[in-house]
Amino acid sequence: MAPRGAAPASSGGDDDRLIELTRRLAAVATELGLSEIEVESAGTRLRVQRAGTPATPVVHAVPAPIASAPATTVEPAVVADVAAPAAITVEAPMVGTFYRASAPTADPFVREGDVVKEGQILCIIEAMKLMNEIESKAAGRIVKILVENGQPVEYGQPLFLLEPPR
Repeated sequence: MAPRGAAPASSGGDDDRLIELTRRLAAVATELGLSEIEVESAGTRLRVQRAGTPATPVVHAVPAPIASAPATTVEPAVVADVAAPAAITVEAPMVGTFYRASAPTADPFVREGDVVKEGQILCIIEAMKLMNEIESKAAGRIVKILVENGQPVEYGQPLFLLEPPR
């Protein structure tokens, strides 16, 4: 029997810590509109992915080595390199399939680094056999394309990050 105040021999405390960290990461992902977030802390890597509809997050955890010092407190989750605060996010206005070009052999509408005007076509989302052109809601430079060609997207999912003109 473990002395009072000592860490338990089982990983029950670690399970509680992982569950709490998972809940916090899911809340951060929802708050920032992210579809996926990954954090590594105290030898444990935790990734939370949001499904097509708001559901329980999928968690993949790698337990910390047994020889490591016991963690008595949970450090706050740190999110880095999410997006510059001034970045403009272009989100999917509907559920469907994301396409970067009008045809499989055509050039993409935009590439990372391209400067776009407000109203310029950025991509197409196919929904119910209809091709919907998605336009830029602001002028700026494409910093990041967040979705791969041919991938399904959900309503509100971030598609592009734009840096506004200076």
